[in-house]
Amino acid sequence: MDFLPIFLDLRNQPVLVVGGGDVATRKVHLLLSAHARPRVVAPSASPTLQQLAESNAITLHLRPYQADDLHDCQLVIAATDRPEVNRSVASAAKALRIPVNVVDAPEQGSFITPSIIDRSPVIAAVSTGGAAPVLARLIRTRLEALIPAGYGRLGQFAQRYRERVKEHVSDVQGRRRFWERVLTGSIAERLFCGDLNAADAAMEQALASAQKNNAPPMGEVYLVGAGPGDPDLVTFRALRLMQQADVVVYDRLVSQPILELTRRDADRVYVGKERSRHAMRQEEINRLLADLAKQGKRVLRLKGGDPFIFGRGGEEIDTLFAEGIPFQVIPAVTAASGCAAYSGIPLTHRDYAQSVTFVTGHLKDGSMNLNWPQLAQPNQTVVFYMGLLGLPILRDQLIAHGVSPEMPIALVQQGTTENQRVFTATLATIQPIVEREQPKPPTLIIVGEVVRLRERLNWFQATPGHSDRLWAQREVAE
Repeated sequence: MDFLPIFLDLRNQPVLVVGGGDVATRKVHLLLSAHARPRVVAPSASPTLQQLAESNAITLHLRPYQADDLHDCQLVIAATDRPEVNRSVASAAKALRIPVNVVDAPEQGSFITPSIIDRSPVIAAVSTGGAAPVLARLIRTRLEALIPAGYGRLGQFAQRYRERVKEHVSDVQGRRRFWERVLTGSIAERLFCGDLNAADAAMEQALASAQKNNAPPMGEVYLVGAGPGDPDLVTFRALRLMQQADVVVYDRLVSQPILELTRRDADRVYVGKERSRHAMRQEEINRLLADLAKQGKRVLRLKGGDPFIFGRGGEEIDTLFAEGIPFQVIPAVTAASGCAAYSGIPLTHRDYAQSVTFVTGHLKDGSMNLNWPQLAQPNQTVVFYMGLLGLPILRDQLIAHGVSPEMPIALVQQGTTENQRVFTATLATIQPIVEREQPKPPTLIIVGEVVRLRERLNWFQATPGHSDRLWAQREVAE
């Protein structure tokens, strides 16, 4: 380790910045965010620095650097565009044993400034020791995605209750376990959602329970949409809950790469349903979720696509609500938008479709008794979920209700995954292609004039999960 990571308390401390350009301005903003008192010395200064000086936020000296500028400084940053000046500042600061940073020349200074993720009071910093600043910024960007803004509220909340927890939980190990439950459980989730009153009420209940040595509090259920298949489409919030759940209850539409994003030591329960073959009936799934939560478990109900678009999420939360079990619903990219986008088919376009309709390919009783007159209306796009087996009925009914046999249709097999295939034809010609190619479920069906745009809009598409490569999607057309 070439550098020791430390966090300095610069509140109300004098700090010298030598330089008045854009780089120096950024350093001054960083120091102000740490509540330091920057003193800037430079022959000229940026408009921003001049405005900060006029508002008394900083002290500005419009002149060349002098050795006595170092007097009474706790920290020094050399940020001029003149290497000889930066070297002089660094040499003088080191002689006085004042920490000094030289911008773009870390070897000349005694400390470096890292890339920072600020979720005050939670702070994370990333550095490559000056070897690759761009890499440090890229890592910071990834961490920004993994550390939601709500972690700042979580840190403030923990700080506010720290002494009270000590009063209620006397032993160190007990406090550690208590805070683990608070910071990864339903109290934290209430804070992430911005419901501070509910978080306070839950914390008071947890403290009372800890003092009485009661059983652990009620668990929680997360209804999380896994999206159409590509792990890159999972939301940040979904990923956070996936990595903290104790039990994962998942269906057959959840791809393996997405399942691997869940906590490695979590229990996994498969409840997938296929046509006429269910691993577990829906009523049993509802019961399972409730029972696991009552055991104090954090239960992840992981569903392909979006949980409220043909995902039966509404049925599951009915049971949870009736039994007073806390739950969250995390939306996702639904299969219609994900598969269409990865296939180069816009679901709406002013010249072709002014509306889009999502419809299930079979009803609860297994029939296809749909509102065909409505689905046959012009100037719309119709997306059929789970309609592959009923494709002949779908085709015949649309044509019988006035849709032209020449209407374009696309079948997207396992959309957004590496196994995606797109079959395009017309209503009149699609069936022979399906019989020949035997597309594999899950397959989404898109009917509408917008399918014609695919030829124009789908020259290249980023490989699902590998955005740095380009590929031409495999297409089977009439």
